[in-house]
Amino acid sequence: MFPIQRPRRLRNHPQLRRMVRENILTTSDLIYPLFAVPGESFAKEVKSMPGVYQLSIDKIVEEAKEVYDLGIPAIILFGIPADKDNDATGAWHDHGIVQQAATAVKEAVPDLVVIVDTCLCEYTAHGHCGYLQTGDLTGRVLNDPTLELLKKTAVSQAKAGADIIAPSGMMDGFVQAIRSGLDEAGFEDIPILSYAAKYASAYYGPFRDAAESAPQFGDRRTYQMDPANGTEALKEIELDIAEGADMLMVKPALAYMDIIWRVKQATNLPVAAYNVSGEYSMVKAAALNGWIDEQKVVLETLMGFKRSGADLILTYHAKDAARWLQG
Repeated sequence: MFPIQRPRRLRNHPQLRRMVRENILTTSDLIYPLFAVPGESFAKEVKSMPGVYQLSIDKIVEEAKEVYDLGIPAIILFGIPADKDNDATGAWHDHGIVQQAATAVKEAVPDLVVIVDTCLCEYTAHGHCGYLQTGDLTGRVLNDPTLELLKKTAVSQAKAGADIIAPSGMMDGFVQAIRSGLDEAGFEDIPILSYAAKYASAYYGPFRDAAESAPQFGDRRTYQMDPANGTEALKEIELDIAEGADMLMVKPALAYMDIIWRVKQATNLPVAAYNVSGEYSMVKAAALNGWIDEQKVVLETLMGFKRSGADLILTYHAKDAARWLQG
């Protein structure tokens, strides 16, 4: 018989634990979200997200420089326009807030990867992710007309210097529409990071404060996924891959690690996990009350995403995590 194996033998020294570690979390895994608003020298903390701010473009550039110096390779930009309308004009206008921010960041920090959120909810007066039927107060988005707006938005963002287009509206066919729009405009080398499995989640609450994008009526359950479904996520990613997605995202992350794992096993594309606002705010609230060790909890959580199969992690903890990893 073979001798009894004792796993503890490989745990009794810090360097030994490091040597046999199965998963490694590095700053290269992280993506930092930023919220751009009009104005100058403006920074307003989001009440429900301590440490996260709405920032004017000059402040966004300062943050981008800090992010790059910390070794974080990418940011994702969200925009809050000065005015909203039912055509989401601020999303696709060449001088929209995200377009201006993308250009400014690429000029200041050219080696930083700029991802742009390609959705309409921040820009519509009603807070939904596309066109609505006149008089419909249920939040049922008209899918196909919305695709044209998303295509226009993606092209304008690419013109502004975005390195990656990240559509998040969960419209059927949105990857194909955006891919065709980018290719027709000469941006065939711009990749698409699709929010392929985006759930209708209660964890998004603080984000809607930050992005000022809460629906004015109804909800988004007619186009975002039911939290009870797992196999449906695999159908969604299969469709997005067929339409030309280059990377896939699961959102949220914490309650959906099984989905991250299943998506990773089903595809050879890079998989991103979005550690969303509610997940961030719960940790922050507990840490501020002294109930948990913030550093240990954050790093353990991020490692959990890696272990579940995530190649990339979008997280509001990114700057702190980078400092902790380097310290």
